[in-house]
Amino acid sequence: MLKKLALSTLVLASSVFAASEVNVYSVRHYDTDKKLFKMFEEKTGIKVNVVKAKGGALIKRLKSEGKNSPADVLITVDAGGLYKAKNADLLQSVESDYLTKNIAANLRDKDNKWFALTKRSRVALYKIGSGTEKMLSTYEDLADPKFKGKIVVRSSNNVYNQSLLAAMIEHHGVEYATKWAKGVVANMARTPKGNDRAQVKAVANGIGAVAIANTYYVGKMVNNKDVSQRDAIAKMKVFFPTFENGGTHINVSGAGVTKFSPNKANAIKFIEFLASSDAQELFAEANYEYPVLAGVKSSELVTSWGTFKEDTVSINALGENNAKAVKIFDIAGWK
Repeated sequence: MLKKLALSTLVLASSVFAASEVNVYSVRHYDTDKKLFKMFEEKTGIKVNVVKAKGGALIKRLKSEGKNSPADVLITVDAGGLYKAKNADLLQSVESDYLTKNIAANLRDKDNKWFALTKRSRVALYKIGSGTEKMLSTYEDLADPKFKGKIVVRSSNNVYNQSLLAAMIEHHGVEYATKWAKGVVANMARTPKGNDRAQVKAVANGIGAVAIANTYYVGKMVNNKDVSQRDAIAKMKVFFPTFENGGTHINVSGAGVTKFSPNKANAIKFIEFLASSDAQELFAEANYEYPVLAGVKSSELVTSWGTFKEDTVSINALGENNAKAVKIFDIAGWK
């Protein structure tokens, strides 16, 4: 009898412990996220345990852990990362009236295995006073020979570039996208190297004329302890290209409940919180990302860059076209 009582007490204790936590595997590495996790803990009493690593490492870890994984939520950046997690059968469908009602269909998985939390746009930056803005128009136009020696962009193994090309495939097909990628390679001012901030600094310092980068990096550079980043971005201005038959390219960071989540209810609450107005406002203000929740405004700094028409290509399509994009980059010689 005592053994049975002890066992039942142990089971009860473990279930209470499990009910008070959510285990998050995250690719994101921002102070904003730390603040949000703290807010969630204070609001719900649910402890947030976080493991951070690159997307590939987290996907590999989830695969190796299998049914024994403690992870409840996977947060990653870019459509490519979300698609890879789903395609590897690492996420599960969830039912959430709040998420399906408040996150647009093109910003969530068609099977509700992941939901976008923030948006970022991939834009062109040019040096103020250079006159380059007179040349800029569409993404397609970046392959025009008039930009020869003027394009500065990071390598093809970067998932942001893969998703931009995936969107080009969705708009125009593989043949056109291949020709476009070859055209951009021919127009590069240098062999791709460095991150998005490095591209902006290069143009600010006289290498090339057009830097391709995600918008939130612009905000990060404006408000940075590194003087070289602040000085570089002060010389630059944002331009929002569009697709010829669409709008400005949009990508996302997003989250899904892991397939073997031991705390599924907490995981759903956690994702719903990150899509709430309070969390969305902090994403927008502190991390210079565009909110996914209608009615939440962008930060004053982000708004100052100007408005644009968002491309409506589904984030699902960006993931589905990722493998094709990688192959095209190889064919085009995009290092």
